[in-house]
Amino acid sequence: MTTTHPGGARTSMREWATGVTVFAAIMLMIGGILDIMRGIAEIADDDIFVSTRNYVFAFDLTAWGWIHLVLGVLAFVVSFGLFMASTWARVVGVGIAGLVIIANFLSLPYYPVWSIVMITISGFIIWALCVMRKDDAFVPFESPRDM
Repeated sequence: MTTTHPGGARTSMREWATGVTVFAAIMLMIGGILDIMRGIAEIADDDIFVSTRNYVFAFDLTAWGWIHLVLGVLAFVVSFGLFMASTWARVVGVGIAGLVIIANFLSLPYYPVWSIVMITISGFIIWALCVMRKDDAFVPFESPRDM
């Protein structure tokens, strides 16, 4: 299926899906790196973040650091699977992004603005991974004759 844009450029659904998959892979990688940095900061020094009294989900900030560090490493690793158009990476990527949303929601009182940014990024990742159909999968080393 091909569509024509006002400027005369023609794009296929396959090209659009490829762009969305690459977007999701890059955003998952960036989100993973940012979560790794946040985790290291929380583990290294608890005084960086504001501590809220009487918070329902009152974990120690070191515990939050380990949670964000593990999620960040998993997100970073899964992003490489997305570059290879692996179905397992799409499924795991949606799961990891969902867990990142939950972890950032639960840690909102400690770092509210950054948590909202990470929730938004993860929402875009989930959208990008769910909008692509299997037959539109990105194959990075496909020869031009196969298109």
